[in-house]
Amino acid sequence: MLIKIPRGWEVPEREAVPEGAYHNRRAILKAMGFVGLEALLAQALPAADTKTGPYPAKLNPKYELDRPITEEWAATGYNNFYEFTLDKQRVKDMVGPFQISPWKVEVTGLVNKPKTYDVDDLVRRMPLEERTYRLRCVEAWSMAVPWTGFPISALIKEVDPKPEAKFMRLVTAYRPKEMPGIGSQPHYPWPYYEALRMDEAMNELALFVTGLFGKPLPKQNGAPFRLIVPWKYGLKSIKSIVKIEFTAKRPGTLWNDAQGVEYGWYSNVNPNRPHARWSQAHEKVIPAMKRVPTLMYNGYEKYVAHMYKESDF
Repeated sequence: MLIKIPRGWEVPEREAVPEGAYHNRRAILKAMGFVGLEALLAQALPAADTKTGPYPAKLNPKYELDRPITEEWAATGYNNFYEFTLDKQRVKDMVGPFQISPWKVEVTGLVNKPKTYDVDDLVRRMPLEERTYRLRCVEAWSMAVPWTGFPISALIKEVDPKPEAKFMRLVTAYRPKEMPGIGSQPHYPWPYYEALRMDEAMNELALFVTGLFGKPLPKQNGAPFRLIVPWKYGLKSIKSIVKIEFTAKRPGTLWNDAQGVEYGWYSNVNPNRPHARWSQAHEKVIPAMKRVPTLMYNGYEKYVAHMYKESDF
């Protein structure tokens, strides 16, 4: 008798989150040319799934994928979030005490209109949309998931950066009592911090994200407010942001400061540039771990290649 031994990240089918309604919605919209969205949803979804808030947001069809969307249980059950644990499969089990409401984001530095935002307010009034993006980890695994968010450029325009502002620095929440990984990994220079050049932040692909799979963002995926820059390795897409600062000089980033030989400041996905300890030519797609070639800039070359020189690492 053949016995299947499940991998560590697998869950029984009976425990998987149903996604039929979600994928039916996408298929219907595509077949109908995205016409009559609200009417189609009313007919295609059960009454209990009727939209009552900002989720699900309208799908932006421009960013279609070349691969299936990762199953929701896998995308929310396999996460890098060292502030909780180094074990990717246990992050979801460690985030319970993490408080995400209310949540404030301070915008400061070289801007004419500094402001502290309430994330709930941003969700209500920013132009939320759903985009399906690839996510490529520097560790050579990948996913493809539907994020809900708004272009970073929308917030940048509101705060009106000064001409000398050339970079954007972002900082994650620092709550050791709620984030046990901070105490168990004291050698990292917490809180987590990342940065982008201003032209990167203004690129059309760059998103501030508040939702996933047509629902509010789960804690293990960076709730309630995170960054997504899909042409870069996942370490650049900082989670649970509490501060954004505009600067004239290039800020440091945590992984580049800690191990610059292995992690570049730009961290653009590049199959031709191996990590110091492994190749980046291929990736394993979660959850089946199918090995596929990695694309330059994670497949977004036409959107971003013009911003970089070969030496940008």
